[in-house]
Amino acid sequence: MSIFKRGNIYWYKFMWNGEMIRESTRQGNDKKVRNIESAHRTSLANGLVGIREKKPAPALADFLDKDFLSFVEAKHTDKPATAEYYRDGAKMVCKCDFASLPLDKINDQHAQQFAAKYARLSASRINCGLRSLRRALNLAFEWGKLERPIKITLAKGERQRDRVLTSVEWERYIAHCPQPWQDAALLVRGTGMRPGEVFALRWENIHLNGTGGLIQVTEGKTKAARRMLPMVPAVYAALKAKWEGAGKPEEGWLFPAGSREGHLNKDTAKDQHKKAIDRANAKAKADGAKEIQFFQPYILRHTALTQLAKSGCDVFTLARIAGHSSITITQRYVHPQADAIERAFLQVDQAALPEPSPANK
Repeated sequence: MSIFKRGNIYWYKFMWNGEMIRESTRQGNDKKVRNIESAHRTSLANGLVGIREKKPAPALADFLDKDFLSFVEAKHTDKPATAEYYRDGAKMVCKCDFASLPLDKINDQHAQQFAAKYARLSASRINCGLRSLRRALNLAFEWGKLERPIKITLAKGERQRDRVLTSVEWERYIAHCPQPWQDAALLVRGTGMRPGEVFALRWENIHLNGTGGLIQVTEGKTKAARRMLPMVPAVYAALKAKWEGAGKPEEGWLFPAGSREGHLNKDTAKDQHKKAIDRANAKAKADGAKEIQFFQPYILRHTALTQLAKSGCDVFTLARIAGHSSITITQRYVHPQADAIERAFLQVDQAALPEPSPANK
């Protein structure tokens, strides 16, 4: 007999009259597994049961709708952005012809068909669907709805989150941003906040004083997202002007809108973001200047955090600014150069180091 685990569930398998018996126990206790396996063997020996027929696998679309999305909603109640990411990806997959196939008929060839269907989109967007498909199939395997795991290959070229805007690109871009995205983009670039955190800001979270102020982030992906951030001069000037222009409100959304959320959301932001790049590039083309290569709005946050790291901000402080729950995530923004490493060693008190013994000289 062989007992093995898929996720949190134990399975057993053994040979009986030349056939492989492999079943899920739906248990997380290994002692119960042995009892269940033993009872199955006994039943076979006594002729009480025959070889059980494998249950047909559900259609991919049904599994995504009834099982996967229910799991996502329950699993990520404290991470709405993650839940929305998987919802969007599952919706894209369900629009494909192969969504009507049984789970055990899906393979990496279908993933490539998906990538071809959405080839007009960015690699990041395509991978949203592929990651959702991969996660769903992994869960199906863990839950015993698939006999074996299925490999799903992601689309290549997803490197947008590693890009850092130059000062020239930023100045040309922000000058052509329509409102309210212009103020929101300025906040993301000036504070390193996530776009979703900026969209959900309320005037109760904005604390202005005579020369500066603080921004209070009250919710986010994790508990670490709750933090207080100072305003750089450009952010302070923009928020003060917005506050005065709105009649100096004490409460309410910073970016009110007619969306289902009641405030600016990623759909409107993406539309205005693209419009800003198109406008900037139209001006650049007319002037014979270099055009801005398309980038995702998240790059504004990546640029802000990378610039803070380059300025000498240590990884622990940067993690607090970024709202990261682990410095492992933050480390991708910190890339010490050779001169910085040399300066660190020069700061060591050489006098405090032990002198080599005569034998070692």
